[in-house]
Amino acid sequence: MTSTSNEAPNPPAANLDALIHFLAHLERERQLSPHTLAAYRRDLERFMTHLVQRDATRTLDEVDVHDVRAFVSAEHRRGLDGRSIRRALSSLRALFDFLARSTGLRRNPARGVPSPKSASRLPHTLDADQVGHLLESSGDAFLEQRDQACFELIYSSGLRLAEVVALDVLDVDLADALVTVTGKGRKTRVVPVGKPARAAIRKWLALRADVMPPGSQADGGGPLFVSRQGRRLGPRSIQQRLHRRGLARNIDGRVHPHALRHSFASHLLESSGDLRAVQELLGHADISTTQIYTHLDFQHLAEVYDRSHPRAKRKQPSEE
Repeated sequence: MTSTSNEAPNPPAANLDALIHFLAHLERERQLSPHTLAAYRRDLERFMTHLVQRDATRTLDEVDVHDVRAFVSAEHRRGLDGRSIRRALSSLRALFDFLARSTGLRRNPARGVPSPKSASRLPHTLDADQVGHLLESSGDAFLEQRDQACFELIYSSGLRLAEVVALDVLDVDLADALVTVTGKGRKTRVVPVGKPARAAIRKWLALRADVMPPGSQADGGGPLFVSRQGRRLGPRSIQQRLHRRGLARNIDGRVHPHALRHSFASHLLESSGDLRAVQELLGHADISTTQIYTHLDFQHLAEVYDRSHPRAKRKQPSEE
């Protein structure tokens, strides 16, 4: 955060030191992903820039609830939605909690500012017929079979995109129908793998062996999903290939890997009603994150009720 004569001055050195130590804590102790770390950094740097504009000498231990409220108002005027502002407030609360533990700061000014509400967005899901159509096998060529194994596994086990990208061959136990996944915060979980996914992975592994460099499979390991050059497949490639397949099969809405994960969760909850089990399978640390799928399930039940129940028909205006 450098400045020129036409820009606001830099934050006090103490504030920058606090930010550096906090981000290092998130990376080393909490083991957050680079993407999450970057989001924390952006939110906190915006707050520090805002603080400098209010008072160039103000340090973090002098910040009060009025500073935080002013920041929230400024973010709102910038056009940020409620979700983005809530995330920024969460970053501030985490920073001041860290300072309370490490420097003895007596109060957390961000805790006195309520988070703005915004309309909750339900995740996009596919119904069972759409998933079935999407996952119909499209041939035995290298790319088609790799895609088939990848997409089947995402839906079968409810994986995040980053999780499927990071998988190695040794993470998949086809004999016991299990996959070991490293999720957010580098936490591992073991998830079942369905029969169609196992069959697709077996076919894919036979093709994969032909493109791997000599000696790279001496221990039977290496990345599970690779390019024609034998390199680990990146997230963008998976997104593009799945989107293309969705377009080719006339699936309504944009088809992306997270839609398959959402569909996995919704279909399981719809059939079982076991929220806790779905939480464990998804790797959610907080069950409140999983509860979004109860709204999806209720929507499905309400639609069935409206279609099927003889007393569910809405009155026409003339009947009222």
